[in-house]
Amino acid sequence: MSGVRPMDARRTLALALAGAALATTLGAARAHADPRTAALDATPAKAALAKEPKVKNALTEQVAADVERAIDEKRFIDAGAMIQMAALSGSNDPRLGLLSAKLEFGRGRYAEALDQFRKSEATLQTRAAAMEGEGLCLVLSGRENEALPVLKKAVAEYPQSWRAWNALGGAYDNQAKWAEADDAYAHAMATSNAPAIVINNRGYSYLLRNRLDEATADFVEALRQRPDLETARTNLRLAMALKGEYVRATAGSQKGAEAALLNNAGFAALVRGDYTQAESLLQQAMARKGEYYDLAAANLELVRESKARRAAESHDPK
Repeated sequence: MSGVRPMDARRTLALALAGAALATTLGAARAHADPRTAALDATPAKAALAKEPKVKNALTEQVAADVERAIDEKRFIDAGAMIQMAALSGSNDPRLGLLSAKLEFGRGRYAEALDQFRKSEATLQTRAAAMEGEGLCLVLSGRENEALPVLKKAVAEYPQSWRAWNALGGAYDNQAKWAEADDAYAHAMATSNAPAIVINNRGYSYLLRNRLDEATADFVEALRQRPDLETARTNLRLAMALKGEYVRATAGSQKGAEAALLNNAGFAALVRGDYTQAESLLQQAMARKGEYYDLAAANLELVRESKARRAAESHDPK
């Protein structure tokens, strides 16, 4: 499977927005931490924080948590209103800039979020989450070469930044650096209590290496933890198709999702060299879509090219 990327399947690259999840407190102990990753010494951080100017009308923990929850629930208007109210009250709490960055990130406005995250890196209280956010913005903007050094710096300075470790795993997957990917996912698991997001992404990494049993186990576990994680469900079906279990891979889908599942199964059949099945599944995907389906059409063209190439090679006198 090397060099071939499944169509419509994906990792989950998330900037989690719960206040507890994006810890900005340095030196806090973490359960089951990777022994290779030393906890940060809190003493210099406390000294530095003591020297920072006192904020005016500090943002309350409750308001910050309410904003985080609103963004996580995609209630972006509510989140924006709460941030604006805090700013109008005269607060100069540095977390306001970080919350604004998270809001733009949640909306998919990565350029705006990137600018805000970079500004938030100047303050020790928000630096860890801001560096992590900068790296994720760059990844999601397709600027992976720029993201890699940022993510490496983030985990070097703040080893508890599991989202940065998770994003690094995906970047290493894209470069087929499997040992580095395994190490990154191990760190992400150790620092996050193994959330479904990381488990799904590790499964996707296994899937890319054709380690289908391990991939399947991870997708099943991710769904056990988060039944609503659709990326894991999509990837589980893809893993089934890559095993040749086409019926299971496409059965029981919700209305509206059939075309994508048939396309993924067709792509998997192509990867397996099962061209007859691939053609059938992709044609079904195009018919089910009810309109032009560019992904399935591109895959179908690839199937026919591969089929013709195999036929030519089988008659090669050499």
